[in-house]
Amino acid sequence: MTKSQDDSVLTRRRVLQAAGTLAAGVAAPAVLNIRSAYAAYPDRPVKFIVANTPGGPSDLIGRTVAAALQQSTGKTFIIENIGGAGGNIGMGQAAKAEPDGYTLLLATNAYSVNPGLYHKLPYDPLKDFVGVSELATTPNTFVVKSTLPAKTLKEFVALVRANPDKFNVSTPPIGTTPQIAAEMFKLREKLPQLATVVFKGGGDALQAVLGGTTQLSVGSLPPAAPHIKAGTLRCLAVTGETRWPALPDVPTMAEAGYNDFVLAVDCVLLAPAKTPPEAVKWMETETLKVLSTAAMKDRLYKAGFQVRPKGAKDAWARVTKEMEMFKGVIAQAGMKKL
Repeated sequence: MTKSQDDSVLTRRRVLQAAGTLAAGVAAPAVLNIRSAYAAYPDRPVKFIVANTPGGPSDLIGRTVAAALQQSTGKTFIIENIGGAGGNIGMGQAAKAEPDGYTLLLATNAYSVNPGLYHKLPYDPLKDFVGVSELATTPNTFVVKSTLPAKTLKEFVALVRANPDKFNVSTPPIGTTPQIAAEMFKLREKLPQLATVVFKGGGDALQAVLGGTTQLSVGSLPPAAPHIKAGTLRCLAVTGETRWPALPDVPTMAEAGYNDFVLAVDCVLLAPAKTPPEAVKWMETETLKVLSTAAMKDRLYKAGFQVRPKGAKDAWARVTKEMEMFKGVIAQAGMKKL
């Protein structure tokens, strides 16, 4: 190789090296900027979309967890209730939110129920979200007015069969685990004449029993607990795997003679699928931290919930597994797709 050729090769090499150095100089600040943007996350309010109306179990959990996170981290958390269509409206809006870590979805089992209940959803349940954290769980209850002469579910069934035109059952909206539990109960006991009266929320369903409009109500424990404690309502059974500690004399559905009848209300925190992993991890870590405190466990237990401090992987595993489970439950209960 001649000297002129050597000089030419060296010149080209220097040009390439200079270009590489320039590219690195440009790329490095960009990478640093991305990292520093999420190092400060969150630097503005984080919104939890609760896909239900105010006052229900998920709303109570959302506000309790948001307040605890705000106190623990010094950041701002807000709740936006978007109810309707069995939670589909709120879940659909959360799926379409900017995936920047500032909009999260606080969902109940409706997330897993709806794929088997509705012909069409405004989101893809397997692709549009990722798990952040499990939050809490509460069993459903079968309650009657304390003046009704039925102390067990079997005694209630006997009353219905003796006077089929005088009994009905109130529940929260279609697709909630209480409403599904009511339909399963009717199917198991062959009580098609026991009319189901669906209300906007569990509180309204309970008021129907208290007012004598319905004779049985199936709903989550938190709104029923004060009435059970006051003696105005009698709890005939709970749908949890075990008895509720504050109601030691109330049997589980299995103990009451109904096997394979565990239908709780579970609350979970999800994020839009393309949310930066750094933001998801921060939320997971901080949420598990506040859920693990004795104060939070006590606060939620008194409200009728048991804390379920499980992370993103476990949260997503449960909701996806339950999609198939609820398809079978809905078919078993004889519910038609909407």
